[in-house]
Amino acid sequence: MAPLEDLERIYPIIDSDFRMFCASHGIFTDEDFLLHDLSALEAFAAPEKLKQGIKQIISIMESRQRPWLNGLELLEDAQLNKCTLSTGCERIDVLLQGGLREGHVTELVGPSCSGKTQVCLKAASHVARNSLGKVVYFDTGNSFSPKRIAQFLSLSSDASTAEFNKTVERVMRSIVCHSVFDIFTLLDMLRQLINNLKSQIDFQVRMLIIDSLSSLIAPVLGGGGAHGHALMVTAGFLLKEIAHEFNVCVVVTNHMVAGEAGISKPALGESWKSIPHVRLLLSKKYSTNGTCITILKHPYLGTRLCDNVKGD
Repeated sequence: MAPLEDLERIYPIIDSDFRMFCASHGIFTDEDFLLHDLSALEAFAAPEKLKQGIKQIISIMESRQRPWLNGLELLEDAQLNKCTLSTGCERIDVLLQGGLREGHVTELVGPSCSGKTQVCLKAASHVARNSLGKVVYFDTGNSFSPKRIAQFLSLSSDASTAEFNKTVERVMRSIVCHSVFDIFTLLDMLRQLINNLKSQIDFQVRMLIIDSLSSLIAPVLGGGGAHGHALMVTAGFLLKEIAHEFNVCVVVTNHMVAGEAGISKPALGESWKSIPHVRLLLSKKYSTNGTCITILKHPYLGTRLCDNVKGD
């Protein structure tokens, strides 16, 4: 996150006039800029020079990447004690050789009703139940269901009613759910989470779930403009920072849209698919009321398939 004043040395177009314009909209750093609606900013940026400044900031954000690492640094990172968190579903854990890995961004991609939300809720309930830490759940479509989590808990419980109710209460206290309905709010909340993790306010967070990430990003990708792509890259950068720097298991969902010749494809396109460490494709098996899960991408595992995973 760079103050705009520091960028002037490299980019003269980001001069005092441009910074004054940004400050009038509460923008003081390059990342603050991405929390605002581009079309609204351009409406106020009447002089062409201001619009050029906006395009320059977008270009800066798009080109931002993590520093290069040599092979030894990559090996040392891979050998860190990054635990796997069980999803609560034995067949998925077997497929992934233990479960979802801390330090990784895992993407669940699939059509509607393929089981993406069910996997998220199952994993959240399991991590919270086993006192593994706090789960932060960003709900973008009112899909978070406390009743469904209670059902998952009841399936593996033989405790008395009073004890079960205490378990449900403890689990729900460990799952912090936020409703998020636009990409700008998401970016702001991800930065707040990073600040909290740095200050150890939320140091017990073990899992971050965003269901669904694509519903927030896809709308700003329309038209092929650079701003939407910059927002997507920034979101991916922040998710990887949270996963890597704080050893958090990050899970996001991505829906499908119609592609060429009517063939379905992930809503977040080619530029996004390199961001997650793990991509899992979920598809519904209506004949058995189960879900088929295929590993599309994994740093340690090849393409594998887990057939007929039940929603329960």
